[in-house]
Amino acid sequence: MRDLQIDWLRSFVACVDAGSLSSAALEVHRSQSAVSMQLKKLEAAVGKPLLARGPRHLQLTPDGQQLLGYARRMLDLQAEAQAALQDEAVSGQVRLGVPEDYASKYLTPVLKRFGPRHGGVEIQLDCEQSTVLIPRVASGDLDLALVSRDHARRGMLLFHEPMVWVGSPQFEAWRRTPLPIAVYEAASLGRRSALHALAQQGRPHKVVYNSSSLAGQIAAVESGLAVAALTQCSAPPHLQVLGLEHGLGPMEPMQVAVYRSKASQGSQAVDSLHRMLVQTLRSARLSG
Repeated sequence: MRDLQIDWLRSFVACVDAGSLSSAALEVHRSQSAVSMQLKKLEAAVGKPLLARGPRHLQLTPDGQQLLGYARRMLDLQAEAQAALQDEAVSGQVRLGVPEDYASKYLTPVLKRFGPRHGGVEIQLDCEQSTVLIPRVASGDLDLALVSRDHARRGMLLFHEPMVWVGSPQFEAWRRTPLPIAVYEAASLGRRSALHALAQQGRPHKVVYNSSSLAGQIAAVESGLAVAALTQCSAPPHLQVLGLEHGLGPMEPMQVAVYRSKASQGSQAVDSLHRMLVQTLRSARLSG
């Protein structure tokens, strides 16, 4: 087996994350033909096909899936080594967005690692729903955001976050017909996932509470007003997770990604935080 070149691995990972050669080419700042050639060289080096063209986007072969984890770790280690050997301390401002339900579980460990290493970087944090954060990143109003992505080419995929139904064991609202539910705003991916799951089941339901706030969703459940669909990381331990035995089926998980604005390209401060987000959250999910 030949040595696996970093540029080949970078193009390979970009294709997986972006879903197509054309989108990957934009990510790695190369032509589409150059990315295609690097993939062929990588496949020749390992002696096995790694990507297959699916009906909508590129799909990993079993060997590609096996290589992907190693490729990400090699790219992360190279970036970490480059950062450690930089002569100049990183400084500047990063405008960062994160949904309320991801802030405590996922952002806190990132900032704990980032702060001591990059004391010269000022972070401006905005907590809003992904549906608000995504257009703000696209317009350059935010540099980075941790989001539930709305399509496969939105940002760099980090992991899948399960969605769970929760209810108050004191009130057992899940026994009512129609099922009273608390939901996020109309554009919310969590709301769509919940309503789709109920429609698939044929479970009669009624929206009795709307709120863009996680605290509002939890309050509606705690009061016995409704059951709610929350990301698993944000479900409080005092609420009951509901399943098939309660008449509630599974929901599609959220695709959690880090999304970066084009305007922030070239910023060392944004580079450093972006790298820390990817390294910390991918390794945490793999070890968990």
